[in-house]
Amino acid sequence: MNHRCKGRLSGRVAIVTGASRRQGIGTAICRALADEGADVFFTHWKTYDQTMEWGADHDWPTLLCEELSEKGVHADHFEGNLADPQVPSQLFDRVEAKLGVPTILINNATHSTEDGWKNLNAEGLDNHYAVNVRGTSLLCVEFAKRLDNQWRGSIVNMVSGQDKEPQPKELAYAATKGAISAFTRSLAAELSPLRITVNAVDPGPTDTGWVTEALKKELLARSPMGRLGRPEDVAKLVTFLASEDAAWITGQIIHSDGGFR
Repeated sequence: MNHRCKGRLSGRVAIVTGASRRQGIGTAICRALADEGADVFFTHWKTYDQTMEWGADHDWPTLLCEELSEKGVHADHFEGNLADPQVPSQLFDRVEAKLGVPTILINNATHSTEDGWKNLNAEGLDNHYAVNVRGTSLLCVEFAKRLDNQWRGSIVNMVSGQDKEPQPKELAYAATKGAISAFTRSLAAELSPLRITVNAVDPGPTDTGWVTEALKKELLARSPMGRLGRPEDVAKLVTFLASEDAAWITGQIIHSDGGFR
């Protein structure tokens, strides 16, 4: 391992959920946090990835862990289904045993499938709720309990701009991500006395390898800056929100979308 990285987050331990893809936002966040000196523990769930058009990248968690270690920080990973209500406590037990008490939580993992009103059903709603709402909420609560008012903490949840425009054919996704926006504001008020900030980030359309050429053309026509978002754009903002520079920022839904919406 190289000499330990020094930066704004040196000595802190971060959890990043949903870092399973080379071009993904989760991977970019892990890299950015490590560049600032944080030890990083990330999660992935290949069973979900296998159902998506990009498929599962089986080797990536190991390769990413090695890459982060080369930056001079400690890194580890965990495969777990955040729809399982037992996973949050198991995850935190593992993190504390491997890296120490986490003071940064980035809720990036998500469940997303198209539906539309004709296809919306109980199973689809439940699948979205289990990961996007219950999973995220339980992780936030477990994080606050483990800190026990001994350290300042930072929570960043990922949302998708549901409060700015409708998202047809993504009703379950929009509803559950909208719930996280509301949860973020209320949780921030409760956790402020514990010196834990809670914010959410909407990255707008981000090119992580899923955008077809036809869709890219459509999105670019609505993008004032003439490009789509990059995973690194999100990672820079998340790293800032996790740092002491953002210790006075909480309860905010930040639309970092290049003016898209």
